Amino acid sequence: MAQRRISLKRVREALRLHHECKLSLRKTAQALSISRPVLSGYLEQCHSLGITYEKARQISDDELHAYLFSSSRKDPRLEYLVSAFPHYAKELSKVGVTRQLLWEEYVRDIAEGYSYSQFCYHFQKWNDSQELYMRIEHTAGDKLYVDYAGKKIDIVDPSTGEIRSAEIFVAALGASKLIYAEAVWTQQKHDFIAAQVHTLTYIGGVPRAIVPDCLKSAITKGHRYEPDINPEYQDFASHYGTTILAARPYRPQDKAVVEGAVKIVYQRIYAPLRSRIFHSIEELNRAIREQLEVLNNRTLQVYGISRWELFREIEKEALGPLPVEKYTIRHFKKLKVQFNYHVYLSEDVHYYSVPYRHRGKHVEVRYTATIVELYLNNSRIATHTRNYKKYSYTTNKDHMPSGHAFVDDWSAEKFIRWAQNTGVHAAEVIERILNEKEHPEQGYKICLGILNLGKEHGKERLNDACRRALHFDSLSFKMIKNILQHGLENIQDENTSGGQLEMFPHENIRGPEYYH
Repeated sequence: MAQRRISLKRVREALRLHHECKLSLRKTAQALSISRPVLSGYLEQCHSLGITYEKARQISDDELHAYLFSSSRKDPRLEYLVSAFPHYAKELSKVGVTRQLLWEEYVRDIAEGYSYSQFCYHFQKWNDSQELYMRIEHTAGDKLYVDYAGKKIDIVDPSTGEIRSAEIFVAALGASKLIYAEAVWTQQKHDFIAAQVHTLTYIGGVPRAIVPDCLKSAITKGHRYEPDINPEYQDFASHYGTTILAARPYRPQDKAVVEGAVKIVYQRIYAPLRSRIFHSIEELNRAIREQLEVLNNRTLQVYGISRWELFREIEKEALGPLPVEKYTIRHFKKLKVQFNYHVYLSEDVHYYSVPYRHRGKHVEVRYTATIVELYLNNSRIATHTRNYKKYSYTTNKDHMPSGHAFVDDWSAEKFIRWAQNTGVHAAEVIERILNEKEHPEQGYKICLGILNLGKEHGKERLNDACRRALHFDSLSFKMIKNILQHGLENIQDENTSGGQLEMFPHENIRGPEYYH
């Protein structure tokens, strides 16, 4: 009651200041700390009802309240205007339509209609009276709002009884409030982007912007003015020719549309499905789609038509066209080109080649389920079909220097044949290295390094060094290289047969002569 008395006191004071004291509308609004449209609305309403300051001062608060707010004393002009507001709201969402234009059309039809300020005041009051998610404050085709519902839906494995919870992705268009919902396993990038691909397919067009919450799948680093968009998400947006406008952190008004849509999804999808048990995510999504069609075809009380009808009337033509090809999710990585002019994609445990002149450089790898592309300074330098064979190499012959053309068919047999040309001990070392690895390809680099020592030290010395490494059962590149560097390959094995440890020359080892 106190709030009502204060409001009515302001009405009386407004009548006094504006009519009795002749203050301007602006100064009266400043004096009372209220907006000019609101003030103008009260003054014009009092004028239409014949309420002067003197009359307002003499009657009680209850009487004044009844004059201003009682439905029995409504102005016929206001009743007509309120009935027209749903139509005006739909028109306002169309490109280029403003309240000024709507008012001009209104007074052209209604000669004794309200002034522009009073028109705006009543429209705002009507708009504020609608539920938050039903406010029309958006241009058709402008924004799609996306988020996840806070509550999950359980899926029961029929064979094990294991329960796994599915996330529910929700999207809503700003103007028509058309809703899309889908069950996904996670909020990670792959599921997040895929759900939006399905959303755009469902609505049959592309909005000018998509507004996500500040979740990690969308925003790598949140910022009030310039958040960092996840590169995969940005790539999706570029493919569809739209923009990502992240909602500001802790600003729920930025995504009020989708938050309202989540509430509706709880009421119109969760509630009808609450007693059902789902055994797969596909089964759950079929049920969600059935309820979604009921929801979007349900008549909206405010507008007298369904979301689908409102969408087709005001928003469908305002959306951009879908691209010819459906988006395929791409991943991005920064990798260094190895000495053998290949990059190692750890996700596949596989190597992909680039032109050999780029050895040692850092390149960007962009890959889908079928294609691997490599970029340097935003220029594509290599393309490969994605290969899921672990510890293998995908090599383009054009990427090889002339002396390394053999790399295209690296194999255990090839390394063993090469080692046999060096000597029997070298062949045994290479064969054992390859056999000891879970995958022979893991030993290719070691074998390559060992056999290349023969170029510097000669095949005979390398074969002898391999014999010494076999004697000590230490088959590594470093061991064989150390033997060659210190000339130890010809030391007789018998020197160690008595159990003495063969010494490698080192400045910190004194030797037996020190003690004689």
